[in-house]
Amino acid sequence: MTQTIPNQDNPDQTPFSDIRRLIASVPGADRDAVAMVRERDAMLTKPAGALGRLENLVEWLAAWQGKGQPSLDRPLVCVFAASHGVTKRGVSAFPAEVNRQMLDNFAAGGGAINQLCAAYGLGFKVFDLAIDLPTGDICEGPAFTEKECVATMAFGMEAIAAGTDCLGLGEMGIGNTTIAAAIYAALYGGGAAHWVGRGTGVDAAGIERKVAAVEAALAFHAGHLDDPLHVLSRLGGREIAAMAGAILAARMQRIPVVIDGYVATSAAAILHAIDPSMLDHCLAGHVSAEGAHAEVLERLGLVPLLALGMRLGEASGAALAIGLLKGALACHRDMATFAQAGVSGRSES
Repeated sequence: MTQTIPNQDNPDQTPFSDIRRLIASVPGADRDAVAMVRERDAMLTKPAGALGRLENLVEWLAAWQGKGQPSLDRPLVCVFAASHGVTKRGVSAFPAEVNRQMLDNFAAGGGAINQLCAAYGLGFKVFDLAIDLPTGDICEGPAFTEKECVATMAFGMEAIAAGTDCLGLGEMGIGNTTIAAAIYAALYGGGAAHWVGRGTGVDAAGIERKVAAVEAALAFHAGHLDDPLHVLSRLGGREIAAMAGAILAARMQRIPVVIDGYVATSAAAILHAIDPSMLDHCLAGHVSAEGAHAEVLERLGLVPLLALGMRLGEASGAALAIGLLKGALACHRDMATFAQAGVSGRSES
């Protein structure tokens, strides 16, 4: 038998080793760009701080785009679609065939996300992650292998290959609120019932089945959930792995990210559990009505931009938030300065 000699300079030779190296090498914020935004903001025809968080949002864009004049010329919303073996346990109000039907609906322009992207002038892409091939039932085995997980993350990293200056992330997949609940329970502890919500609208019996599924998954994988990437491969799904990859790639390329709701946030939670600074370039588009999303966002240090009682998924909250970002940037870019408008500035005391 051939013995593999580990690389002493890089002892981590698991399928996840490249992911860990990328996370360790991500760039930080551009403070010079933030200073340039603040300098212009001080000259605009408004009291300092009068636009509240809108001013901070422009600073955030500048910090992570790495330029003093941030842009939203090519915002892109991506929806990653996948299917899950756990759906056979009756954890959703809708059957698994809705996955393919919803992809057809997106293609025809009939989804809510299609209308939001059109209204705000956002690019829109849908990624079919083997929608007709469910991942393994997490109650009786891993969702997928570590190699498959890494390959799916790499696929998600390609989502920004065509270029964008702001990325909105969302998902579609029957059963994936159960998957997200299992991820949160593995990362943060607590009973399954604490993390399980109604998803697409299951009744009380459906809630019981979801809780039972999460409990069974945690029991089956006990002893193998001490590493966030193992949590992802054992309990996750293709859309969640792909979103994690997209968040990582966006950081490497200085692209700000707007995260959607309960399920999309679980991808961010995996990265945050590895390195809390991994979400500094991310914004929570909204707080979902689903389950304990508000608690998760608090744990991640993300203050949601909107609170509209939504639980649709498919990047709907992220798209709305990018629309608000466009408004914030328009004010910063196009407002007149005191000098241009002939308006007297603040009086010196």
